[in-house]
Amino acid sequence: MLRRVGLLLVVLGLGGCAGSPSTGPSPTVSPSPAASGTATTSAGPATTASGAPGVRRKVMVIAEENHTEEEVLGSGRAPYLTDLAHRYATLTDMTAGYPVGCPSLPAYLLMTSGSTQGVCDDAGPDAHPVAAPSVFTQLEQAGRQWRGYAESMPAPCTRQNAAGDRYLVRHAPAPYYTGTTRCHDWDLPLGTPSAGALHDDVTAGTLPDYAFVTPNACDDMHGASTCAGDPVAEGDKWLASWLPQILSGPDYQAGRLVVVITWDEGSGSSNHIPTIVVSPTAHGVEVTDPVTHCGLLAMEEHLLDLPPLGCATAARSPAHALGYA
Repeated sequence: MLRRVGLLLVVLGLGGCAGSPSTGPSPTVSPSPAASGTATTSAGPATTASGAPGVRRKVMVIAEENHTEEEVLGSGRAPYLTDLAHRYATLTDMTAGYPVGCPSLPAYLLMTSGSTQGVCDDAGPDAHPVAAPSVFTQLEQAGRQWRGYAESMPAPCTRQNAAGDRYLVRHAPAPYYTGTTRCHDWDLPLGTPSAGALHDDVTAGTLPDYAFVTPNACDDMHGASTCAGDPVAEGDKWLASWLPQILSGPDYQAGRLVVVITWDEGSGSSNHIPTIVVSPTAHGVEVTDPVTHCGLLAMEEHLLDLPPLGCATAARSPAHALGYA
């Protein structure tokens, strides 16, 4: 079992394709981690969700695809991620929290609205318009900003698969939510590490309160038929091209950005997925409590000072274990 460093972690309980969550109490952490076995951290005293006075947290979620923790961390196929996990934080008993028979889209709706919305397929926004609230609509209604950054998206808020199915709309959830009024302004083509929307916002220190980053189907470990090479290794290389830039950017360096790297689901037989949280305030963190994607949302909304949505209202959250009171 790896001991990882960092600071953001994600995921908590949900129970089926209908979106009914499985919930549980929040993880408890003894003052002596060795006594409880729940978490080990050198983060020091707990901080509030908003961090230091005058600093409002920003959250970036990077969503990877279709691999179990065992297939990624420590496998030899993802050396960058394995090192990142050692240096930052991880959930060692993280599962997607919905049936292995359901594909990707339910996970993306769950991660952003607290429910699978009764979906158990990968159809597009025209087939599944979602009127339920989401983290996107919450931020808009609060007068705050979000961004979707999707690799290979041909134009803002694209609602169909494109670029030879390298852009898959089911992996970029904002277009599904009918209550989102800024999709064409804020759901953007990602660009490259040297130019484009994400590069520009990272280097300028102008990332929004919440960012959802979607690599394309060759870089998210999905392994599309048009992609070459080992999908895990290709995804690892992509993350290694982006994370150093993000972590050296003004938002992270100022202590206001938390980066969550998680997977939508695992394999056809196991939804035990990797999740790494990178933050400037916690190091050497290992959380062993079982959690699912509902907890991810609970943690993120806590950091963003937003009321929890759907299953996040009663989900087991790792926030306290990661130093966020």
